Amino acid sequence: MSIPVLPGITAKTITTERITTRVLFFGSEDGNPVLFLHGNLAAATWWEEVLLTLPAGFRGIAPDQRGFGLSDPHKKIDATRGLRDWADDAVALLDYLNLEKAHIVGSSAGGSAVWQMMLDYPERFLSATVVDPGSPYGFGGTRDTAGTPCYDDFAGSGGGLVNPQFVQQMCDGVRTLDNPFSPRTVMRTLLFKFPFIPEREEALLTAMLSIHLGQQDYPGDSESSPNWPYVAPGKWGLVNALSPKFAPDVAALYALQPKIDLLWIHGSDDILVSNHAAPDPATVGQAGLLPNWPGAEIYPPQPMIDQTRAVLENYAAAGGRYHEVVIQDTGHMPHIEKPSQFNAVFHQHIESVMERAIL
Repeated sequence: MSIPVLPGITAKTITTERITTRVLFFGSEDGNPVLFLHGNLAAATWWEEVLLTLPAGFRGIAPDQRGFGLSDPHKKIDATRGLRDWADDAVALLDYLNLEKAHIVGSSAGGSAVWQMMLDYPERFLSATVVDPGSPYGFGGTRDTAGTPCYDDFAGSGGGLVNPQFVQQMCDGVRTLDNPFSPRTVMRTLLFKFPFIPEREEALLTAMLSIHLGQQDYPGDSESSPNWPYVAPGKWGLVNALSPKFAPDVAALYALQPKIDLLWIHGSDDILVSNHAAPDPATVGQAGLLPNWPGAEIYPPQPMIDQTRAVLENYAAAGGRYHEVVIQDTGHMPHIEKPSQFNAVFHQHIESVMERAIL
């Protein structure tokens, strides 16, 4: 599959110690590096406009991550490692490029990878930016701001919850709006706030359809559970890697050294990552669309935003620095929906970090 790129973007195939993949570049090789990590149902393509608008003196780098785009299809995500495969891949790319440090930016599941990288490789950061990231406690099946699981087996998270009709539409490469589960329909209704339609929708859709499909890729495998909604996470693929079962030790963030300046940007109307997320089984159960929901006493919606804010408040109390920006009237991809507003806060963040480093 060929994925088009905008003029000014350079696409290269790079083989690191861990993976061969397509990497997009913009800017001078001696610029301050900014590494962009895309999320689920995406590829490096989804960062292109942000790369092109980087301030002078910065170099944008955006890989197709393991399991997506033009990355090696034989390289799988071992979900039992959480997001460590993505974190290790990112650092291997920095090593290949002889970059000691970078500003590291993650959107959605890419933001979840940033949490992992902060724990495993804090010394590689100039700064961190997370854009509508998954909760540091993972996605699905936790009940409170401490990330307490609803069940011991983490039922209600992982690949078994992905709608099979959507997977079939992805497998068939459907590009129409004829089906509520078509990739284009999902993009317009879940990733962006309706009625926004991105100017480069066709390129984004092509990148979306480049996802690697299968029981070791997307949606991944699953296990049956006696607990509602009767599925627990498997061992392969990104969706399972995002399960709280495999989430990192969040408390370790507070002891992190060196502390990393972090910017948290999220859309006010994001329905994928919220306190009542559309894909959350509890949200679906409350609406009567998933039978036998046991009620909020046993399985409440995961308070994803509140969890992230609580973690970052604890991080700040331990000596870290973070800044939260909510972009109004915006969904899950504010860097595409509201690029001017996104760039204003993002550019200020990375430029101010460099200014402080000089001083």
